[in-house]
Order: sequence, then structure tokens, then C-alpha cells
Amino acid sequence: MTKNKAPYTTPSDREFVMERLFDAPRELVWQAWTKPEHLTHWWGPKGWTLPVCKVDFRPGGIWHYCMRGPGGEESWGKAIYREIVEPERIVYLDTFADEAGNPIEGAPEMLITVTFTEQGSRTKLSTHTLFTSAADLESVLAMGMVEGVTQTWDRLEEHLASL
Repeated sequence: MTKNKAPYTTPSDREFVMERLFDAPRELVWQAWTKPEHLTHWWGPKGWTLPVCKVDFRPGGIWHYCMRGPGGEESWGKAIYREIVEPERIVYLDTFADEAGNPIEGAPEMLITVTFTEQGSRTKLSTHTLFTSAADLESVLAMGMVEGVTQTWDRLEEHLASL
């Protein structure tokens, strides 16, 4: 397993982009991103679990999830799928939510495009996140988004290697 953390870029004051090359075929990386039985093994930073993972994977469908931290703290999220092009791209609107799936008022809203690019037997994963405002991007960066995504992708890499 090769750690190949790519730095993030901010093409504008509302955009956040990360890329990473995974030693796994695109179809497997796609399955890991779209199936709850895979997501529960790797989604979230190191030490966090995903006790709730309800996925309705179709345009207009919802992914409602809860990440639980090592101290029992919870972070709920809700994604609404806008576009799915198997196995190339997923576009979804993501926000912090409560246990019932209601968006948290004032929380950042993110339009996320995940791209899966075949590179031989490997897959380049790219995420492009567009925020409503520059303040929202700054807010999630201050929450530790770079570290969280890096650790989450480390866990994805470990999960893919175990399959």
C-alpha cells in the first residue's frame, strides 16, 4: 500500500479539490463509494465509525449517515444525489444534518463532484467541492477538513487492499 497523499488546491475562494491515486481498479473503488457494506468500513477519520449509513443511490436519492467519534461524539450528514454516471462520476449536495435528516441551519452546504479515472489497474479519485461562500470553505477548513479527508482516504486505501 503506497501512501500518495496529494495536497489540496483551492482554485477559487469557494472551491476545494483533492486527488489521490489508489492501487485498485475503478470498478472496485466505485463499489466502495456507492455500497453501504463498503462505506461502513472506511467513511470517516481514523477512530470514527459509521453506525448509520442509509443509501438510496440514484439521482434524487438520499444518503443519510452518522459518524461516531472515539469519544462517542456524533456528526450526522445528508447527501442528495444529483448525478450518477457509473463508474465515472457522482455529484451530490452534502450538508450537516440532524438524526432525522434535517439540515443544520447555518451549516455549510457543499456541492461535491467525485470523479473516478481509470489509470491502468489503478484509479485516480478526484473530489471537487463547491461551497456557497468563501466563509463556508474557511469554516470547514478550520474544522479540520483536510486532515479528515486524508484520514478517510487512508482508510479507503486500507479497505480496498483488504478486498
